[in-house]
Amino acid sequence: MTEKAQRSLWQDALKRLKKNKAAVFSIFFVMGIVLAAIIGPMVLPYTYDSQDFDRINNPPFTSSIQKFSDEKFVDLIPEDYALFAGVYWNTKHYLGTDDLGRDLLVRILYGARVSLAVGFLAAIVSLLIGVVYGSVAGYVGGRVDNIMMRIVDTLYSLPFMFFVILLMAIAGRSFYLLFIAIGAVSWLTTARIVRGQVISLKNSEFIEAAHASGTGHGEIIWRHLIPNTLGPIIVYFSLLVPRVMLEEAFLSFLGLGIQAPMSSWGSLVADSRNFVTLYPWMVIFPGLALTLTLFSLNFIGDGLRDALDPKLKGKQ
Repeated sequence: MTEKAQRSLWQDALKRLKKNKAAVFSIFFVMGIVLAAIIGPMVLPYTYDSQDFDRINNPPFTSSIQKFSDEKFVDLIPEDYALFAGVYWNTKHYLGTDDLGRDLLVRILYGARVSLAVGFLAAIVSLLIGVVYGSVAGYVGGRVDNIMMRIVDTLYSLPFMFFVILLMAIAGRSFYLLFIAIGAVSWLTTARIVRGQVISLKNSEFIEAAHASGTGHGEIIWRHLIPNTLGPIIVYFSLLVPRVMLEEAFLSFLGLGIQAPMSSWGSLVADSRNFVTLYPWMVIFPGLALTLTLFSLNFIGDGLRDALDPKLKGKQ
């Protein structure tokens, strides 16, 4: 494949991606979440662990009926609340506070940092392991390939979430161990995808030409085979990130993920499970942030898959 043809392929994929409005909107939404997570905590006057003891379980909004029915609340209206469309909105804690008086908006933004970081870093770890393993298995072939893939099949039959939980319980709970543990058990599908792509490419003319020119096996894998599998790898990476984020949220919900006072979206939902009926904003806002981000990442993955699928080229 010449450089011009390869460049044209990626240009066509970008053109098809731009036509997918859901994917484009999702890209901007995720970029907005990332920017908010980076800039927001710098602008807001709170940290993720700062407590406002006078505003414990302070709601983000209240109706004018509550203003007149609750004498204790009347004193808070002029200072902390502004009237907006018949509803008094909290101008000190925009999304209210949790049961310890910590600003919920700041904790959601810090949680976005953690959840997105774990999602992307664990997906990268998974990708590195899977790409190396799958490319070697597909390129070498024969008995080595059979043995390597039987190992993958065996690992597929094991409950990987159990291994992550066991590893976190034995080795300790930390941010770095979390994404390494999740990434180290999420590479199997990546290995299978890369192996299939390498098998279909290793007998191509440009690989035979590389052999004829004396290129080493490692260089052929690194410089010729892996770059030509980037399409499926990118698509799977975009779909792996939301899956890893969901696994992190599950671990945090069980108490095996990010530890207090640091927060992730999963830990925020877990912390609020005992206050759902009394203080619903504590679960609604972090749950909504997690749900919308996961939807957006899945839309991006679907859009990339459609854009990079050569079968769709003639339909666009």
